[in-house]
Amino acid sequence: MTEERVLLVTGVAGYWGWRVAARLVSEPGTRVIGLDRERPEKSIQGLDFVQADVRNPLLAELLETEGVDAVCHLAFVETTRPQEAAYDLNVVGTTKVLEACAEAHVRKVVLQSSTAIYGARPGNSAFLGEDHALRGSLTWGSVRDLIDVEKFCQGFRRQAPEVQVTILRFASIVGPSVDTPLTRFLKDPGTVSLLGFDPRMQIIHEDDVVEALVHAMKADVPGVFNVAATDVLPLNKMRGLAGKPPVAVVHLLAYWGMGLRGGAGKRVQRHLPLEPDYLRYPWVADLRRMQEELGFEPYYTAEDTVRQFAERCQMSPYALGPAGVAREEEQLRAILDQRRRTREQQTLTEVTTEEGSEDE
Repeated sequence: MTEERVLLVTGVAGYWGWRVAARLVSEPGTRVIGLDRERPEKSIQGLDFVQADVRNPLLAELLETEGVDAVCHLAFVETTRPQEAAYDLNVVGTTKVLEACAEAHVRKVVLQSSTAIYGARPGNSAFLGEDHALRGSLTWGSVRDLIDVEKFCQGFRRQAPEVQVTILRFASIVGPSVDTPLTRFLKDPGTVSLLGFDPRMQIIHEDDVVEALVHAMKADVPGVFNVAATDVLPLNKMRGLAGKPPVAVVHLLAYWGMGLRGGAGKRVQRHLPLEPDYLRYPWVADLRRMQEELGFEPYYTAEDTVRQFAERCQMSPYALGPAGVAREEEQLRAILDQRRRTREQQTLTEVTTEEGSEDE
């Protein structure tokens, strides 16, 4: 009889935690525990939910009591600006999880990171390998937190080599349901590009993010891996696929606007959810380790991902605008009229057939 593997997913009330847990419960021979401070809005059949904070001092006892084999740590909040509360959950919370895993003899931990931690700089090589220096923007809250998390992991590997740590650095995530800096950038008609700059961009479909995390939980692949679709798109082509014509501004104005505080700064940040450097300089990651060592290949290409995203946005009446809503209403009215005429014709045919049968 095969022994049941016990997997634990933190942040299960969040978007990624919920999706990964829902995917893992379908894997045969596994029992999945979901951990979060909040109860998920949608229940997951077969999930063993524990309501607790990842910083709880009894976390190691829980892991040991339940015999947890692997942890997928996804309790992380995204912020545009550095925030103390977010740092406490993102960085301090991750250190607590790793320390508890070492104490409870958990075999491996999977963490989600981002290729944005490399930073976008004019001197970047064409493809950035996993050993590239972490020079991401320290004024972008989530990027700063991820850099600190990964620096802690470097020391943790030396202190607890018995715990396998897998870090997946994802490119910008796009999809029909997920809310990320790049999806906000592509949705907002007021977003801008920088005059004279059209950097090559990497993205990954939200479904491939889930599959990569599940793959890492199932396989033993310790290490750091860049994960993205294999094709690379220029930023302006991506905007064109998303139906957003380029609105270019002088880059100095963008940097000035990002430095504003108060209401004016928030308005600029709404239209520039990515820091200007990431719209100006390249930050394309090398994917050889993903393919050769991780053994993972994304299902969606970057171009297919953006096209699907654009189609889903166009289906929303809120994205269509008044003219689009009127056009959609007109199209549906034509469909309804056609279906009504078809039903009337079918009824008339049936009546004619019945009358013919009676005459016979």
